[in-house]
Amino acid sequence: MYAITAITGRVGGALARTLIDRGHAVRAVVRDAAKGEAWAARGCAVAHADASDADALAAAFTDVAGAFLLLRPMFDPAPDFAEARGAIAAFREAVVRARPARLVVLSTIGADAERPNLLNALRFLEQGLAAVPVPVTFLRAAWFMENAEWDVAPARDEGVIRSCLQPLDRKVAMVSAGDVGRVAADLLLEDWQGERIVELEAAARVSPHDIAAAFARALGRPVRAEAVPREQWEAMFRAQGMRNPGPRMQMLDGFNQGWIDFTGANEDHRKGRTTIDEAIAALVRP
Repeated sequence: MYAITAITGRVGGALARTLIDRGHAVRAVVRDAAKGEAWAARGCAVAHADASDADALAAAFTDVAGAFLLLRPMFDPAPDFAEARGAIAAFREAVVRARPARLVVLSTIGADAERPNLLNALRFLEQGLAAVPVPVTFLRAAWFMENAEWDVAPARDEGVIRSCLQPLDRKVAMVSAGDVGRVAADLLLEDWQGERIVELEAAARVSPHDIAAAFARALGRPVRAEAVPREQWEAMFRAQGMRNPGPRMQMLDGFNQGWIDFTGANEDHRKGRTTIDEAIAALVRP
């Protein structure tokens, strides 16, 4: 049996479906009991655990062949990343107590970047789970193609996507959430010792111009990319309700300036199979 956190999300759901399709038993770890019902109907065991509850997490990770951990995304973190640090401490305690046979942890491109930015939460996650007494794989995934969900309405209604990734022809490592889930399933079924890092991106890198072109093909209408000047980012993010936009802006700087990227130093670098056209078509599909 494999314990899957964040099973109601895109990555966790793809991971669980892959394991089920391959004939493996799954324990769905959910915060909301109601959200576990659909997985129970598919034959999954269901465990209720909040990300900060080490006792419940330890129970969920006990007697499993592997566990998948995903730190809930925090786009507007406290300046000290207190929420992330609390969840990381609970994850570590639960893993040490439960000792699942192996552990796959969703991390990110840029987890090795030392400069302050939003992705530091995943850097802290890797540090917090280093040297746990079970084999652990940190799956460093590229920028999610599904982040373009924010662009669906303006692409459809105005024929434009407004991008903070710049310049607009700069190609960035991206990957679909579905591929992340499928590769995470592959990793859970592998055998290894100690700690390892696996990088994952799509076969081709993607620019904002490429995303606009994919929207144009999916919608059957012209769509163009438009750069949002950096001096407008803070006001835009605060208008969206963010209280601490600095880390998000620093992350975008990292992608735009190239200090958030895969370095090529890691030998286990894998490629997803989903193209940007397929990912965007799925986002706009009714």
